[in-house]
Amino acid sequence: MSTNIPALKTAKSIDRDADVVVVGLTSVGGTPTLVGVPADLEKAWSKQLPSPLLEVAIALGARSELGTLATLPPVPQKLVVVGLGDVDVTPSALRHACGAALRKISDTKDAENLNVTISLELHDPELARAAAEGAVLGAYRIPCVTQKPKKSSVATITLVTGRAQRAQLKESVEEAGVIAAAVVKARDWINTPPNLLYPETFAESAKAHVSDLKIGTEILDEKALAKGGYGGILAVGSGSSRSPRLLRLTWAPRGAKFHLALVGKGITFDSGGLDIKPAGQMASMTCDMSGAAAVIAATRAIAALGLSVKVTAYAAMAENLPSGTAYRSGDVLTMFDGTTVENVNTDAEGRLVMADALGRAGTDSPNLIVDVATLTGACMVALGKRTAGLMASDDATADRLLDAAEVAGEGFWHLPLTDDIREGLKSDVADLRSGGKSRYGGALTAAAFLQHFIPEGISWAHLDIAGPAWNDESPYGCTPLGGTGAAVRTLVALATQLAS
Repeated sequence: MSTNIPALKTAKSIDRDADVVVVGLTSVGGTPTLVGVPADLEKAWSKQLPSPLLEVAIALGARSELGTLATLPPVPQKLVVVGLGDVDVTPSALRHACGAALRKISDTKDAENLNVTISLELHDPELARAAAEGAVLGAYRIPCVTQKPKKSSVATITLVTGRAQRAQLKESVEEAGVIAAAVVKARDWINTPPNLLYPETFAESAKAHVSDLKIGTEILDEKALAKGGYGGILAVGSGSSRSPRLLRLTWAPRGAKFHLALVGKGITFDSGGLDIKPAGQMASMTCDMSGAAAVIAATRAIAALGLSVKVTAYAAMAENLPSGTAYRSGDVLTMFDGTTVENVNTDAEGRLVMADALGRAGTDSPNLIVDVATLTGACMVALGKRTAGLMASDDATADRLLDAAEVAGEGFWHLPLTDDIREGLKSDVADLRSGGKSRYGGALTAAAFLQHFIPEGISWAHLDIAGPAWNDESPYGCTPLGGTGAAVRTLVALATQLAS
């Protein structure tokens, strides 16, 4: 399964051969104002309409509110007017608006291989990058398993950047294309049915995905995992006929001064194990490998951009199923670093595979470890479905991640790790419990468990993306239904900052 990504281009002016042209509408002092329509074209288009272009747009529903949409008759190109909100438009607003516009265009009946031009006065590299990202991500469609492959609805997206700073603007758009492609790949993996994507096929797909770049690849199968003492990954995968994997990727450019380790949760399907989930909660559990998808996709993007930061990425992959060989609540497991863990819930499996991967990542002596996981429903209870939780070893590390998230346009909230939370992880029969003794503060408890496996002196951040990783409500901005590719953009933004 794969998605055709629209080609990104830049142009000095509106492409007269475009099938669809996207322009904007904002409000200046309460007066609606078109954005991205040159005076000569506005005059020419208005001649083909019963009233001036602006009047027709408003009559057909165009508004300045961010993300609102109106479609105008061909003049001769089909026009889509998108609300840009405030006159001082931000990158996040542009990403949202362009995403909404391309979703509408892609949803058009019989849309096939359309050439779309976006004209929004994109004279700033940061704004151009955001618009390009939003447009590509908005055009995304979930790949279908069909007898005959479907053609993409959008073939080309051209951004009008004007004549000034063309080279810089073109470079920003090209970078946006790399980042958007990474998010798309993460979405594709997440949306692949679990009978097609399981630990072995996931690992091999990831290996193939990075094979054209100077990224080292290592895959540990069940024999290598047993030899290495990865008790958490092996336990979680013990109930499935499909054995677990640990994928390791290495990007090590010459001269890199910072070493970033990324660790992702790769549970390709989570039934809950013997502590089985209610049936209605299982259908979306193909998304429980979103963390692994994010770190793999981000690593490729970092390498493709040539960022001068060393990256070592780990993806812990397993299928959590019930069977006669499945691990149990009450089992005591020995993790990679030798820690013994009293397992208290087989549906809290993510922290077990992550503990092994974090322990292994620590042996690489990185400057910073960032882990990404759809780890707890408790984080969704606390923060909703659009904001991810962030916990860290210290405030400076948390601030570094929050800065990256702001640049990327993703929502994270810093949550605390307290001594009383850590107290709840004490076990009478092992070094550590896998969960707390209270139902409260579940996201914090899980993070505190993971922190135990971070070697002293290494900075660490934990991203709990359980909420934003999967959208089962309605699409918005550049976010589709299904897998979202959450955290990919933040990880790339972080690496960009570390490389500077």
